[in-house]
Order: sequence, then structure tokens, then C-alpha cells
Amino acid sequence: MFIGSELAYHPHYSSAERLYIRLFGVPIVGLRIRARNVFSLIPEDRSYRDILDAGSGPGVFAFELGRRFPKANVLGIDLLKEAVEAAEQICSRVEATNVRFQIGDLVTLPEVDRFDLVLCVDILEHIADDLAALRAIYRIMRPQGILVLHVPALYRRYPVWKKKLNFDVETHVRTGYTMEDIRNKVIAARLSILEMGYTYGFFETLANNLSYMITKARMENKKLYALAFPFLNGLSWLGVRARPKNLGAGIYIVAEKERPHDL
Repeated sequence: MFIGSELAYHPHYSSAERLYIRLFGVPIVGLRIRARNVFSLIPEDRSYRDILDAGSGPGVFAFELGRRFPKANVLGIDLLKEAVEAAEQICSRVEATNVRFQIGDLVTLPEVDRFDLVLCVDILEHIADDLAALRAIYRIMRPQGILVLHVPALYRRYPVWKKKLNFDVETHVRTGYTMEDIRNKVIAARLSILEMGYTYGFFETLANNLSYMITKARMENKKLYALAFPFLNGLSWLGVRARPKNLGAGIYIVAEKERPHDL
């Protein structure tokens, strides 16, 4: 099953869009690149009972978490009511019994010491007070809980070799992060960094750049993009889970909430 195949049951998609998703999975090159990276970063030597997908949108990551960890309870939260309602309808259609969704804001979630694993994938750049969000993640995590965080880097290679500011996306409050900036914010939130680095190697970046040339980062030219997606997704696989040393379009951090006596 391709990642995001559950969106074939999205109540707002046309019959043609649903059929396309059944054939190819969710047709977003950048999301597929991030997913391959993020899921490979989840520590496999731990057990997870409660998992949070922070900023779940249509539920792509939440559903994948539910498949990978069938004994865990997966919660997806999002501020957008329509996104949560659509995800809940999909959930009932695919009978994902260990996945649920709710409208929620990270900063105001009432839970404390609840989640063993939190995924926060390309969400912080949408939040004005990103440090408050990271501190909220710390609060809701269990001691020794794991955070897998991904954010856009401030710079990327575009179109191929030249270093340029990352893409300007309409809903972002900041273009991206430097490695030092996001590292310092995670540490300020009292999380202990286990691993960090760049994502999007040469082929992943090239595929993503071509994708953005078509869509303008605003979901334009959908028919052309539908024709190009299988090629672009295949191109990105040539550099699957690359970890560039000096510059990538994304930054990942795997962090742990330390036990109280270690603080």
C-alpha cells in the first residue's frame, strides 16, 4: 500500500482524484520525501503506546503510524475543523481502529506526560511562537519520549546547484530555519537531541524543485502535475533518504524528553 492511500476516501475529492490516489498514493512529492525520511528516523528499539501527529492535516502520517504501530493509540490534531472532519470520515471508511483525530492546538493541549512518540513534520514554520509549541511538546511527552521533528531549511539548492532562500509558501510565518536556530530552540524547550541533520539530497531536491516549478507552491496546474508526479516521485527515489552534510532543503531532529532526575 502506498503512503496516503487512505485519501482515496477523502470526502472532498473527485472520483478522478480518488482513483489517482488508489493508483499512486498521495501525489505530493515533498510529502513523500519527508515521509520516507521521518519514518526511517523513528527509533525501532522502543515500544510506543501513545503517539501524536502534531498538525495532522488529512491524516497521511497518522494513518501510516497506525499501520506501523498497530498496538499503539495514534492521535492526530489539527487547527482546521474541515481537515479533522475529513480525516475522521476517512478513518471510519478504512476502519483504522487505533487512529483518531481532534481539533486541537499544541500549546493549549491539556495532556501532561502522555505521549511516547510525537511527530511534528513541517508544522513549526506555520506557528508564530514556535518555541511555545516546542515547550508544549515537551510537556505532553512522557519521560524518555521521542520527538521526530522536521522543518524546512532556510536555504536550498535551486534550480540545481545555486544556493537560494527556500520557497515562499503562503501559510508560512517564516521561510525556514538554520541548523543552529532550530537546534537552539529544541534545547531551549529542554529536549535532549539524539540526532540531527539535513534532508533532501540531490535527486530529492531536484524532484521537489521541478514539482514546485509546476505548482508554484500553491497547488496550481493540477493536470500537468498529475502527469508529472509518477516521474518526479521516481526521480526522488534515486536519492532515497539522503542525508546531505552541508545543505539540504529540510532539517530533521530526533530528540528525547529526559527523565526528571537528569534535568
